[in-house]
Amino acid sequence: MIPRYSRPDMVAIWAPENRFRIWFEIEAHACDAQAELGVIPKEAAKAVWERGAWEIERIDEIERETKHDVIAFLTNLAEHVGPEARFVHQGMTSSDVLDTCLAVQLKQAADILLADLDQLLAALKKRALEHKMTMTVGRSHGIHAEPTTFGVKLAGFHAEFARNKARLEAARAEIATCAISGAVGSFAQIDPRVEEHVAAKLGLTPEPVSTQVIPRDRHAMFFGVLGVIASSIERLATEVRHLQRTEVREAEEYFSPGQKGSSAMPHKRNPVLTENLTGLARVVRSAVVPFMENVALWHERDISHSSVERLLAPDATVALDFALARLTSVVDKLVVYPEQMRKNLDSLGGLVNSQRVLLALTQAGLTREDAYAAVQRNAMPAWRGEGDFLTLLKNDPAIKGQVNHAQLDAMFDDAHHVKQVDTIFRRVFGEA
Repeated sequence: MIPRYSRPDMVAIWAPENRFRIWFEIEAHACDAQAELGVIPKEAAKAVWERGAWEIERIDEIERETKHDVIAFLTNLAEHVGPEARFVHQGMTSSDVLDTCLAVQLKQAADILLADLDQLLAALKKRALEHKMTMTVGRSHGIHAEPTTFGVKLAGFHAEFARNKARLEAARAEIATCAISGAVGSFAQIDPRVEEHVAAKLGLTPEPVSTQVIPRDRHAMFFGVLGVIASSIERLATEVRHLQRTEVREAEEYFSPGQKGSSAMPHKRNPVLTENLTGLARVVRSAVVPFMENVALWHERDISHSSVERLLAPDATVALDFALARLTSVVDKLVVYPEQMRKNLDSLGGLVNSQRVLLALTQAGLTREDAYAAVQRNAMPAWRGEGDFLTLLKNDPAIKGQVNHAQLDAMFDDAHHVKQVDTIFRRVFGEA
């Protein structure tokens, strides 16, 4: 991922320094276990920890000849450890190192993403409580529907990202598996207790059946969850973009002093951050299908999955980390215009109360079909600006015979639409 959309902590997870450190720990912990089992001398295991070192440039140099990254690492490691290095990697295969390392890296990435989600959830809760009773029009198909509150809107996003956090926690647990089982995963050349020891040291669980690789359905699920989170980011970003449209102007991204919206038109205040988030969501989701396709490997293993993971695991996690942090900032600094929300809500002269009138007429005795027709024949002129909806209803003979003027007036009371807001907030936040 390019630096523009990267944050240092997530980038560091995929840096060579971290990768080779994890490789070394896998090999050294395996040596400890082998020594305890009496397979290798305890002095050899101690020497690996004491003299173990490596140089990225030297590993790259060796790999140019060997065309094998794990062998290049082991060769460089042996240059430092000395004769005892012959006991390193006993009974292991390259996938034991690579797959276990990837599990550690994805666990580390998940920890950062979970922290990102916590920050976003905190921002959403804060703004939801702030605008708990800020009236706004609800929209279905982009058209005015019934009133709601801006706080309820944000509470819905909070609930969605809370679900995403639970999904990511489950995906983190599922991906955090260790494979130290040797060629084709049979444990023929290495004791399963070595795997158990390494797994415990790295905070992983042993893979029940690893063939020669950790099954890629785990990785598909992990990146599938990242794709869902990206879609939730886009949904919230799209909401902000719509609310910032000139014709709506109910909320907008913070526009800082000195910021410029257009090279041509000085008046422009464009939703550039949320448009950027929409694009980043596409990048993250683009990784999902390749990881799904990685599941079907040949027999006990092939390496068709490798290039996908080396390219897309860093890019998807780095992009999502950046996107979550950016979205948190957007929510935290979002400029909200309650007066414009009120103006838009009132712009159709009360048409948003049409369902209340419909239900009242059915309660009064009209069939649903007749009630619907009565309300609609008054709503359409009001929609076209040919009269006030409430006045039209009061003058309709079919309606006057069912509900009186006082009853109609009461149906245009905003309080009716927000009477269950406390219930919604208790469900989402555990508090009203």
